[in-house]
This record gives sequence, structure tokens and C-alpha cells, in this order.
Amino acid sequence: MEKLLEVKGKKPAGKCYWKKRTGGRRRRAVRGAIYGPDLAVINLRILKKGDADIEKLTDAENPNRLGPKRANNIRKMFGLRKVDDVRKYVVARSITKGDKTFYKAPKIQRLVTERRIRRKKLDKRNKQDRYKAGKVALENYEKLLSQVAKDKKAAKDAAKKEAAKEAVAK
Repeated sequence: MEKLLEVKGKKPAGKCYWKKRTGGRRRRAVRGAIYGPDLAVINLRILKKGDADIEKLTDAENPNRLGPKRANNIRKMFGLRKVDDVRKYVVARSITKGDKTFYKAPKIQRLVTERRIRRKKLDKRNKQDRYKAGKVALENYEKLLSQVAKDKKAAKDAAKKEAAKEAVAK
């Protein structure tokens, strides 16, 4: 077991496994031929097919039931270009109920459609309009503030002149 888990220049992986109760075994991915009785599950990957088939493993064709869901991953899987329609290539499964057959397919994520482009344009236009309206409102507010300040100053000056006239009259 130790030999299997050794990594060059490092401690063996999985040393810190604590059994919660007696008989507890850990799940471990294995590369190589050495394994121990403390493993509950061994995850293997077949790298090279031998002379004879392994029953129920290499003798039957098992296609993937599910395909990618994200638009770019579908493009990558089928070697599509940006202009190709991804919706035609999504992996769908057929379901037959009685005499009717219908297909189930996942909703494609990150799919750029005309509706999405329109919505993005509209959002951008609204954002620019809000920016312009805010700028105009700020200018109007500053004009109003300056007008109020001028009126206050004029009233103050008028009050000072009035007080000076009264002081001279006394």
C-alpha cells in the first residue's frame, strides 16, 4: 500500500486518514497494480486494451448519456465555428411513451441569441441615458444653488445698505 501512494520526494498520500469506526475503509484512485485490503472502492481508468475483452466492461459499447451543456463546450466537442448553430448539436435523448416519442435536451447555457444582444444594447442605451440625465440634473442643481447664493448675497448687501442708511440717519 505504501508503495502505491508514494510520490517522488513527498510523503505518501493518505497518511492522515482517520477511521471513524472499526472496519472503515477509504476510497482511493489507483494507478498501478498494488492495492490493499483497506480500500473500499478502486477507481480505475483503462489506458490500453489487451488481447481479450473483459466481460461487461470492454465488450459492450457504452455511449455517454449526457453531453455538454455550455455553448462553448458543445462547440469544442463537435468542432463548430462561432457562426454554426449550437442548438442543432446538443445531446438529446428520446423518450417513448405509448406511441408518442419526444426528446429531452438540456437548456444551453451562455448561448448568445438575438434577444440577448438586443437586451444588452438596450441596457447600454439606458445606462448612457441615465448618465446624461444625471449630468443635466447636476448642472441644473448647481445653477439653482448659485442663484440661491446670489439672491442671499443680494439680500445681505441690501440689508447692509439699509442698516448703513439708518445709522447715518441717526
